[in-house]
Amino acid sequence: MHTFLKVTAAAALLATGACASKPKPVEQTKPVETVTTPVEEKTETVKTDPVVESSIKPGSLEDFRVNVGERVFFDLDQYRLDSEDQAILQRQAAWLKSYPNVRVLIAGNADERGTREYNLALGERRANAVKEYLVSQGISASRIDTVSYGKERPIASGSDEQSWALNRNGWTQIVSGATS
Repeated sequence: MHTFLKVTAAAALLATGACASKPKPVEQTKPVETVTTPVEEKTETVKTDPVVESSIKPGSLEDFRVNVGERVFFDLDQYRLDSEDQAILQRQAAWLKSYPNVRVLIAGNADERGTREYNLALGERRANAVKEYLVSQGISASRIDTVSYGKERPIASGSDEQSWALNRNGWTQIVSGATS
């Protein structure tokens, strides 16, 4: 029976040693030979499409719409410009500085919820917030007119949150001075 106890005790010691979180280092008594084999170099041909020059004319309506951005969007019942809106308006200001003969109309828009009067007033505050930001960036106030369309000119049809979010915007329209 002594032998049975010794075997059981040895098995228990081995079992607890095997569960250790970090194994003990093993000493090598014989050096390990490393064998290197030459690696073939592979070259891969990658096809790329030719670079296509943009057909958008600098200073055009399309240039402004595509490369600058013509709309900023507002939260529900708000006319505060967040950092994303400010980045778009900074691009608009830089573009307008490059084309000093351009005049713009900023339209403030609202979603369909609320009364007509409320949304017209909110649209006016949104249009003025955009204008004031552009003026703060060095654009002459005489080049900027504002109008509020309230909920009268939605860009997205639908009575859901996605449509409402798109309809709460300030739209900078070029009215004169752009290249054709």
